[in-house]
Amino acid sequence: MSTNRRVVLASRPGVNGEPRLENFRSEDCGYPVVHDGQILVKTLFLSADPYMRCRMNEDTGAHYLSPWQLDHACEGGGVGVVIDSQHKDFKQGDFVESFNLPWQQYSLLSPDGLRKLDPTLLGGKLSLALGALGMPGATALLGIREKGHVTPGANQTFVVSGAAGACGSLAGQIARLEGAAHVVGICGSEEKCKLLREELGFDHAINYRTDNVADRLKEICPRGIDTYFDNVGGEISETVIKQMNAGSHVILCGQISVYNKDVPYPPPIPQVVTDILKDRNITRERFLVLNYQDKFQESLIQLATWVHEGKLKVKETVMEGIEKTGEAFVSLMKGGNVGKMIVHVADP
Repeated sequence: MSTNRRVVLASRPGVNGEPRLENFRSEDCGYPVVHDGQILVKTLFLSADPYMRCRMNEDTGAHYLSPWQLDHACEGGGVGVVIDSQHKDFKQGDFVESFNLPWQQYSLLSPDGLRKLDPTLLGGKLSLALGALGMPGATALLGIREKGHVTPGANQTFVVSGAAGACGSLAGQIARLEGAAHVVGICGSEEKCKLLREELGFDHAINYRTDNVADRLKEICPRGIDTYFDNVGGEISETVIKQMNAGSHVILCGQISVYNKDVPYPPPIPQVVTDILKDRNITRERFLVLNYQDKFQESLIQLATWVHEGKLKVKETVMEGIEKTGEAFVSLMKGGNVGKMIVHVADP
């Protein structure tokens, strides 16, 4: 084996610009030679995630995110298989996950940040490690448990924005499993609304592109809103917060509506919304799943149990081939995904 291919950052979109296909370039690159302590991994699946937009800027705006470098392979979540190892903890045939896997067919990795996967836990479906049985799933479950205060039998209303995405589609289902009485999703198409209602068990779905979100919330949430899982920020979230009950909770997970804008994270909100949060004693604390790594494995076991029992349904949008990785990310940022956006690079 002597050929290798990668996707690099060809240009930056500009601090306030939308990602474009021309920001990425696929090219041939050298095939790695394994040295002592290194692991050679064949990439199987790559993940496209909204936070990657921050890495396209020289200043990511987040201390835990480093910027992608021009003319270097982009990187992010991925799953691969070890094909050669010079490290005692990894052997040929091990399936592994990395949060910093290069967008490259074959990569040399150090053991730091490399996690062995249990195919049995995944039910043999390795891509689940990037979605329902990975960071998005843990984010949804731990966000609800740590910040959502969902209580069985309390007749609570749970609203999630970005509801057809990787995290949102899971959050609504998990809220129901955790005891929420009414689950409402906000998304961007009639197709996605239908999916939420008919396949994923949401009580209601709002299309923010065609519906008046404020009016629809008043209609379908007559007792107000008790928990809001915020994936988008901006005007949609301000509208939801205005209808939240006293003592309710915002799970501040993502703000995809402003990822193309040069604003601090979390972005500022209007004074009228700030006043509502204060007057109604609504909690709105940033949630970062990396702060709960001690609960990660326990969460994955719970998620896997629900998936295997059919209680948690998983949706994926899959593009084929390493060359499609940039396109997958651009499509994701325009709402082109249902569930988790994944690139299938190769079979084991």
